[in-house]
Amino acid sequence: MFAPITSGLIEAAAINSGDSVLDVAGGSGEPAITIAQAIGAPIVFTDPVAEMVATSRRQAIDLGLSNMAFTRCAGEALPFATGAFDVVVCRLGIMLFPDPSAAIREILRVLKPGGRLALAVWSTSASNPFFHVVANIVSRYVESPSEDPDAPGAFRFAERGKLAGWLRDAGAVEVTERILQFNLEAPLKPKQFWEVRCELSDTLRAKVASLSPEQVSNLAREVEEAGSAFHIAGQMRFPAEVLIVSARK
Repeated sequence: MFAPITSGLIEAAAINSGDSVLDVAGGSGEPAITIAQAIGAPIVFTDPVAEMVATSRRQAIDLGLSNMAFTRCAGEALPFATGAFDVVVCRLGIMLFPDPSAAIREILRVLKPGGRLALAVWSTSASNPFFHVVANIVSRYVESPSEDPDAPGAFRFAERGKLAGWLRDAGAVEVTERILQFNLEAPLKPKQFWEVRCELSDTLRAKVASLSPEQVSNLAREVEEAGSAFHIAGQMRFPAEVLIVSARK
């Protein structure tokens, strides 16, 4: 579903086969695996969750990729030498870090002088119905306090210029920001859309856990009905928007 974001990061960071690349908070393997396959650059995958590292390693082995290494670590404490990488990328991760300022400082530290970074974060909720279709319905079942705009969350850096400002404050140069509009597409039915949304969000799962079985059933039915507007012939298709912020050390 997020392949267009990976393409945007590769373009923004101008990655080539001769670059040493670091993927911070790579989740289940992307964009590291695509970079290793499509470009052939040596890349180090990192994530703080052991299961994610193990899953990504298995995928790399299955694909016969020999240009990938794997490290379990948090983005705020990268266990690499200063100036170790030509490029650092992070896809939909930095807005979830407990301390993104520390992560930005670490990313800049491990970059070589003149090295490049590219970070992708979600744009506004309004421009991403994949999220707000569910959130609007869930809010009728579970009372949610007002969100702290600086707390970890999907839309922490949705405000234009916010993440770019943090990078400049940390000493990054040639900071640019662009909007990437694309479609979130997958061969999913409306019922599967609800299941996938639950899988992708710890917060959503916690809210659902507080409901009775009857409420969960009603909630799922409402989400499926609302999500059906974004499905055609068994194919899920949501318009989506991210910000890609790039810079140099």
